[in-house]
Amino acid sequence: MARVTSGQRTVGGRFAPSPAFLHRRAMRAAVMHGLLFAAGSVSILVTFGIVYTLVVEAWPFFAEVGLWTFLTDTQWTPLFARPRYGILPLVAGTVTTSAIALAVAIPAGTMVAIHLSEFADRRVRELVKPVLELLAGVPTVVYGYFALLVVTPLLRLVIPDLPGFNMLSAGLVMGIMILPYVVSLSEDAMRAVPDSLREGAYALGFTRLQTAVRVVIPGAFSGITAAYLLGMARAVGETMVVALAAGQNPKLTFNPLEGAATITAYIVQVSLGDAPHGSIAYRSIFAAGLTLFVMTLLFNLLGFWLRRRFREVY
Repeated sequence: MARVTSGQRTVGGRFAPSPAFLHRRAMRAAVMHGLLFAAGSVSILVTFGIVYTLVVEAWPFFAEVGLWTFLTDTQWTPLFARPRYGILPLVAGTVTTSAIALAVAIPAGTMVAIHLSEFADRRVRELVKPVLELLAGVPTVVYGYFALLVVTPLLRLVIPDLPGFNMLSAGLVMGIMILPYVVSLSEDAMRAVPDSLREGAYALGFTRLQTAVRVVIPGAFSGITAAYLLGMARAVGETMVVALAAGQNPKLTFNPLEGAATITAYIVQVSLGDAPHGSIAYRSIFAAGLTLFVMTLLFNLLGFWLRRRFREVY
């Protein structure tokens, strides 16, 4: 005969939880719900705090400079005797280095993800993925000096006139840096595609490569797109690589063979104490940071739309 344990009682010959047991379980569930709600609220509060700080600090800057001048002027010289505050040179440097990084990370990351998901056996996958993810743990300042002291001299063997500070080497190293994000998330999205779709493709005579390209990638497109956009956001917000390898000379150019400053590099430069606290030059770093925040927000909104547009539910 079954023994009645603590917190149980018999009702009609069957075991049922006692009221005290149900009360304790409800209390534990309420506590866990409160903790999870608090943890989720922290990220929202931090985001609102960041936006509030940027807007409050940048408001006096825009009151004096003007939003239209900020967005259309082609020179950025806030520390000169006659300062100019046009964000376009910094945006050009940010976009150029990020585009080079994505041109490296997206093709290479997609191919590696396809190999790990569709061709590699379990032992190879368990070895390669942790090694790739170790790249994400390398400090970005190390990547910056690697670009400056290793990649740039190697590029000079092919391009002798390449200057010491250039956006090409910074973009290439940033592509290597964001490669683990693209590979890991893309491979996870591909492995989430049901095996029944692969088996159906094999039954129709598809090869493994055709199955990967024509079945798996379309089925995992929303997750792969999210990986690309995460890598893009990571590249746009990178600081030390571009500050060390691309230079800190704001220049409106999209030529990767030239040096230029990015938004994050300028923030680092002014944060070192080159501008008095409270001055317009100092407040310009918050205007630049607000611009970077808006760019990242637009990328995230684009990723959210793409995930909803192409999401497949299995």
